[in-house]
Amino acid sequence: MSQTIHRGIKSLIDEANAEIETVSAADAIKAAQSDDVVIVDVRDPREIERDGKIPGAFSCTRGMLEFWIDPASPYAKPIFQQDKKFIFHCAGGQRSVLAAKTAHDMGLKPVAHMGGGFAAWRDAGGPVEKWEPKEPKG
Repeated sequence: MSQTIHRGIKSLIDEANAEIETVSAADAIKAAQSDDVVIVDVRDPREIERDGKIPGAFSCTRGMLEFWIDPASPYAKPIFQQDKKFIFHCAGGQRSVLAAKTAHDMGLKPVAHMGGGFAAWRDAGGPVEKWEPKEPKG
């Protein structure tokens, strides 16, 4: 029996884009200089290792997003408890708008996402640093 999806990814992304502020890569490059802004990278660690990262960006995979935002969660991260603007990004802008909408729906504010994602940041001349995974403990 096949599944019938009533709200597909296109609908979810369109709904999120209608609600969430989109900032351009150029504006995100400027915003990243502010102490009042946190750039949140929702890409998978393998993508970050392969392509590099925005200096100072906070890495939070999509799978842990809700757990790290919620202060009642045992996994809560202090960075999400700060009074700052959170600009989410992924590789191309689709996962980040969904992440920003989830964060907004949970009550995090203000939130935005970077249109075009990391690719747009890199193409706009934003700084990129190489990321090395942590060595396993033991």
